[in-house]
Amino acid sequence: MIQTIATANFTETDLDRFAQELNRDGICVIRGLFDRKLIEEWAQAFDSLFQERKKRPGGLAPREQSRYYLTFPWVSPFANSDVFANPVILGILNRVFAQEYKMAQLGADIPVQGSDYQELHRDFRPLFTDDIVTPLYALAVNFPLVEVTAENGPFQMARGTHVLPREEGLLKVATGEIPVESFHMMPGDVMIRSPLALHRGSPNRTDTPRPMVVMGYVMHWLHTAKVDLTVPQAYYDSLPQQTRELLRCQVVEQLASDKVETYVNFKY
Repeated sequence: MIQTIATANFTETDLDRFAQELNRDGICVIRGLFDRKLIEEWAQAFDSLFQERKKRPGGLAPREQSRYYLTFPWVSPFANSDVFANPVILGILNRVFAQEYKMAQLGADIPVQGSDYQELHRDFRPLFTDDIVTPLYALAVNFPLVEVTAENGPFQMARGTHVLPREEGLLKVATGEIPVESFHMMPGDVMIRSPLALHRGSPNRTDTPRPMVVMGYVMHWLHTAKVDLTVPQAYYDSLPQQTRELLRCQVVEQLASDKVETYVNFKY
């Protein structure tokens, strides 16, 4: 059992430390950021949504064997500025992004029983070539809706490989110089990571899905064709101007009920 703190009181020094870890390792983990009741509410809503999406053609994006991705609809409880515009998360992003950034993704990675190890991969290409170190221009913010254990498919990553050429990183992993670590998490814990770091999903050997929420944030100039946010006009209008400016989204009068997932190709 992982110990988590009961309150989410983080100082400027804490945020500096998380930013340093993110720059150095390509990942930082914030224990106990979100309230457990909030996570329980998300988990209940996810269960209903997942069951409905499984029945709909194209309702889930396949992610290899017994692993899926789904985009959350921008409705309660998922449409929550206390989550996507959380001051601790944004405080860290403000420290590592060199320019203005946008939130462009809200979904979940879901391995179920029968899933296997993914090959080590990146979610993005480098900006130019592997010969030039790419700064942090995109970040994934992840948090689980269940406890993540060794048995239900923990996220695995090789620290520091976000600043290495891909082949060099793979060689260091193969020789054991850089280990592939499993990240076990409790409901309420949050992970911020570079999608350029070599990582993979691991098998879920239980009979219960392991949903891991992903919120994607990118520099304002990055084109993100594979993911999208669609936000109802009424909700968008209710947000403060600064929060509206954070979102890269399509604003519609009413959300479609037959969304087909398109984020299928994700490995580099």
